[in-house]
Amino acid sequence: MVEELVAAGVGLACAGAVYFMAAARVVKQYERGVVLRLGRLASAVREPGFTMIVPGIDRMRKVNMQIVTMPVPAQEGITRDNVTVRVDAVVYFKVVDAADAVIRVEDYRFAVSQMAQTSLRSIIGKSELDDLLSNREKLNQGLELMMDSPAIGWGVTVDRVEIKDVSLPETMKRSMARQAEATRDRRARVINADAELQASRKLAEAAAAMSDQPAALQLRLLQTVVAVAAEKNSTLVLPFPVELLRFLERSGLQAQAQTAQAEAAAEREGGRQPAGGTAPKESRPPAADGVGAEADRVLSARLEELPEAEELP
Repeated sequence: MVEELVAAGVGLACAGAVYFMAAARVVKQYERGVVLRLGRLASAVREPGFTMIVPGIDRMRKVNMQIVTMPVPAQEGITRDNVTVRVDAVVYFKVVDAADAVIRVEDYRFAVSQMAQTSLRSIIGKSELDDLLSNREKLNQGLELMMDSPAIGWGVTVDRVEIKDVSLPETMKRSMARQAEATRDRRARVINADAELQASRKLAEAAAAMSDQPAALQLRLLQTVVAVAAEKNSTLVLPFPVELLRFLERSGLQAQAQTAQAEAAAEREGGRQPAGGTAPKESRPPAADGVGAEADRVLSARLEELPEAEELP
């Protein structure tokens, strides 16, 4: 009798151990347990820790409540300004209601993935190329709103959506590179023209200051010669003052005028009549007075061409 009682106790203990092992469940901190009893949802979602279910009657499904990072496959589309682009993104979402994530949608991960792809294609068609390249923050917010609205009914909330990369055709890349190069060239030309304008103003001020002191121009000439000589060049370029050229020109004109006056005076002296009689008409120089007048006119015209402010030496 005692042996039968011991055997029954051992059998009950074994059955209890088996039942305990079949009914015991452990829910991790980042999970929630959804229990389906005979196919119907139990009233309460099991919290993290140790819990028990009825073996053979209850079925518990654990739902991860962590933030899920899901890459969106690259989607190819045409922007509003008719440019073909290829865009990929990444979605960050999490489950906020474990029961809805199990009951309302078959596979919430697959549903979120498909919704992200369709939303990304829609955003590409509504946006321009410049927005995709420079205004991504606004597009990310638009994608988040488009995905978050239907995901709320699935017990899922979209934390954020970010566009990772925008791939352009090679022809478009070359066109954009040429555009950027032309813009840089235009800016360089404008800056260079502005520098030339400022330099011309400073040079005009310097010329005005040097005109008051003629010695300053000579000092500047000597500084230029010293600067050129310091480069150890085999050829020395020496600037020639324009004032010296004008001086030589005036000297040459004055010498020509004096020569013309001397010749005219000599012709007039040679054309005078002797004291004892009248010279025959053939021996008179008929154009002596005309030559002198012509020489005076040439001299006057040359002198008028010279600057009035400068005096002849």
